[in-house]
Amino acid sequence: MKFLGRIAAAFALLGGAVGCAVALLTVASIAGRSLASRPIAGDVELTQFGVALCISLCLPWCQLHGGNIIVDFFTQKAAPRTLRRLDGLGCLLVAVMMGLLAWRTAVGAVSVHGAGETTMILDLPMWISYAVLAPGLALAMLIALAQALAHLSGRTLAATGR
Repeated sequence: MKFLGRIAAAFALLGGAVGCAVALLTVASIAGRSLASRPIAGDVELTQFGVALCISLCLPWCQLHGGNIIVDFFTQKAAPRTLRRLDGLGCLLVAVMMGLLAWRTAVGAVSVHGAGETTMILDLPMWISYAVLAPGLALAMLIALAQALAHLSGRTLAATGR
């Protein structure tokens, strides 16, 4: 799990850098639009791509640290063993969902590449925006799967403490 944690940290740092770049791009485009009536061409395309990439890269870190929303209203008085099993089942469901998203995103990238689709303004290949999302989703799947196995086997997880 330490190895996955290191990769998740690197992905999160990269995701944060992408988020900062998107913020700077937005500020520059708004300033250009306001001061010189010249926004950055394709700023919306780049912002959409950057935000999606940022989220994808930060998902593994969020999963590693149990940062997803948990509704525990009905399980507050449940036994620790029951909570572990429910957490394991939840992590397993997240792993399945992330695996499906990673798979379909990769398949979408291949399909869009074959179609030769490009963005409207900048004429960038669309397949790239799909392809770069798959690694973050796949890493989140691996982390969720490792967490599910740990919960279901009764081990304590280092990152979440549960």
